Amino acid sequence: MTTLSPIVAGTMTWGTAGKNLDTNQMESLIRLYLEHGINTFDHADIYGGYTTEAAFGKAFRQSAVGRDQVKFISKCGIRYPAEGKPYEVKHYLYSRDHIVQSVENSLQNLGTDHLDILLLHRPSPLMHPDEIAHAVEELKSAGKILDFGVSNFTSSQIDLIRSRTEVSYNQIEFSATNWEPMVDGSLDHMILNGIRPMAWSPLGCVFRTDTEQAKRVRMELIEMMAKYGVPGDVIMIAWILKHPAGVIPVCGTTSPERIAELMKATKIELADEDWFKIWVAARGIKVP
Repeated sequence: MTTLSPIVAGTMTWGTAGKNLDTNQMESLIRLYLEHGINTFDHADIYGGYTTEAAFGKAFRQSAVGRDQVKFISKCGIRYPAEGKPYEVKHYLYSRDHIVQSVENSLQNLGTDHLDILLLHRPSPLMHPDEIAHAVEELKSAGKILDFGVSNFTSSQIDLIRSRTEVSYNQIEFSATNWEPMVDGSLDHMILNGIRPMAWSPLGCVFRTDTEQAKRVRMELIEMMAKYGVPGDVIMIAWILKHPAGVIPVCGTTSPERIAELMKATKIELADEDWFKIWVAARGIKVP
């Protein structure tokens, strides 16, 4: 299984769908993440209306950073209406030809000869495990992907794919405020089957909404920020890292100040009681 940095840099908002960073700004971000020990970059073919991978690839080539210094993840399978993509409706496609062509496009966009990890972006009711396995094994044999996984798949959907080919990762929505994977069997299933979880939106709604849930968690964080000497978002990342499934948070921040703090989460050992205080605040009720 590919060794990733303990925290992954998410690129979804780097392009036209978010910050709309130019080449120099992307290059600076790549270097900044690397400077702070984060060498894994998470992509998807659809980000920025199918433009962000190529924009990142241009910045990566300009940076002259060696390919051996970074890890690239990308996803495929969503067909999203965008310029040059005249689909009438957002839908999914996991034919052998589409998966292989998507990887070829990502390799060209990123300026690399391989992806460290390919993920299927969303499960489709029409996906056929034999078709997927055919594409994955072909791409692995050609050295174009090193590892394979899925994203947002349930345990049974993973087992369907695992019946034909190895699944090493599942990227899911997981945070203190989206804690259901801890109790619906998802993370247990991954531990049992040697599948490494990644977590997108690892801060949940804590800092972007004023729901009662978010307010309760922020109140708990006040004392903990003083106790552990780090910002609240770092504590929330440490909360994820404490789970025995070995969850890898995918953090999409483009703030230099926040990037400089992220890896501090790997040095914090939250006390069990503090971990439960955050979970209880997110739940709004005591644990059973």
